[in-house]
Parts: sequence; C-alpha cells; structure tokens
Amino acid sequence: MTAIRRVVQVVTGQAASDGAGVRLTRVIGGPSLPDLDPFLLLDEFGTDRPEDYIAGFPDHPHRGFETVTYMLDGRMRHRDNHGNEGVLVPGAVQWMTAGRGIIHSEMPEQEQGRMRGFQLWVNLPARDKMTAPRYQEFGPDRIPVVQPVPGASVKVIAGALAGVQGVIRQPATDPIYLDVALAAGSRLDLPVPDGHNAFVYVFEGALTIADDSDQGGGGRSLSAGHLARLDRHGHLSLRAEAGAGRAIVVAGRPLDEPIARHGPFVMNSREQLMAAFEDFRAGRF
Repeated sequence: MTAIRRVVQVVTGQAASDGAGVRLTRVIGGPSLPDLDPFLLLDEFGTDRPEDYIAGFPDHPHRGFETVTYMLDGRMRHRDNHGNEGVLVPGAVQWMTAGRGIIHSEMPEQEQGRMRGFQLWVNLPARDKMTAPRYQEFGPDRIPVVQPVPGASVKVIAGALAGVQGVIRQPATDPIYLDVALAAGSRLDLPVPDGHNAFVYVFEGALTIADDSDQGGGGRSLSAGHLARLDRHGHLSLRAEAGAGRAIVVAGRPLDEPIARHGPFVMNSREQLMAAFEDFRAGRF
C-alpha cells in the first residue's frame, strides 16, 4: 500500500430526536454532511437515562434503502410486517433491506440501564429499490474478530480483513463496516477499495488518521464524537497515541444516482416518492 487517504472534512454530530422521542446524535444526515454516497444517515444513540430511549421507534415504514443497526449496549426488539422478529443484544448487528416496502418497529427490551449503538442508512441502486424486503440479524458470536497487528482488535461486520470475511455482503455497494479498537501506541493500516467513499467515526477515546506527511507524528487527530470524511484513493492509516481509541470505519461504492428523499422513503425522483406515500397509505407495503 502506498497512497494514504487524507481527511477532507471533519463533522461533529448534532443532538437530535427521532422515533417517539429517542435522543440521539445525528452525524450524517444533517446540514454539515447531508449524505456520503451511498450512506444517507448515521445516528449514534447512547444514554443511561431511560426517559431518553424508552419510547423507542414504534411502527414506521421504509422504502428504497437499507438500515443497519449495530448495538454496543442494551437490548432492542425488532418486529416487521413481513413476519421477522428478533432481539438485538450487545455486539449484535441487524441489516434490513427495506426494498419495495416494509413497516417495522424497534423497541427497547429494557426499562433501565445503558442503551448505546448506531444506525446507518445505506442507499440502494435504482434497479434494487423495489426488490423484496429482507431481514438479516447476527448475534455477537457470529461477528468475527481479528487482531491484525499488536494492540489492534477489529470486529469485521462487512468487508474483509486479514483473510476474514464479515457476515454482511451487499454486491451493489460492496460495503466495509469495521469496529476498530486500538491500544495506546498502536497503528493499523486498512485497505479500502479505490473509489469507495469512506469515513471514520470515533466514539471512544481518540485516534489519529495519518496522512502522507506522517513521518514524525503528523496526521489529523479526532476525539470521540467526531467523524472524518476521507478522500477516495489509497488506504487508511490509524494511530492511537497517548491513550486508546475506538471507532467505526465504514466505506462503500458510491452509486452516483439522483436522490429524492423525504422522511422514511429514499427514491430517485419526486414521482417515485409520491408513489411510495400513495402505496403506504393504500396498505400496499
């Protein structure tokens, strides 16, 4: 690996509310970074206060994209109108393809304690927007963990690392989704397919994203709560300096298609959006 991906933008998540009043931090999907093709939204939720999450996300529809929920702490129950049901526990991943239409709920399976995790929205290409809905859920025991270098531990959710393939595969966007933990003083180089859009979101401690001038401590340092959008060429180089750090590293092939979105629907044109609302109201989901 030669070229190193540079940081082109740093985004700070903004406080938001969704569902029936769940408090969260919106990182992608706000004014600073409306989207990062093929990624439409990234929310981080994390609180010890039951009143911030107890109302959950009652029944609501989706069409035209995929939702990815990765739990770090707490328990969340999924139900949908296609007969799928499951409980996400710490370390579990849910990858739901809404396709032509699905109605689902995500409700806390607890009344106290910490609830923490991420939800990512991944766009579908025009040819797949009306595909049949699909639900995938993987417990923590199904998520492979690798230690590619001393001081590094990586959960491979999607993509491949050190000869290990993640549980999720999606040919349309060829996604990478890694949970990377680095001990102080360690460094990790990660291959990313050329042309993929990629970001790093630090959620514990701090990490430094090295750049081409990194010979004596150069690079961009990120503390928890910050996202770095990277350019499209080269590999990613991460360092943990004074203390440990943990981040999700996500990348995907851009679709380069028009986006028409409103609320829970993401299509390619205004006419398709109107059809989505009409189909939902008519009970065709």
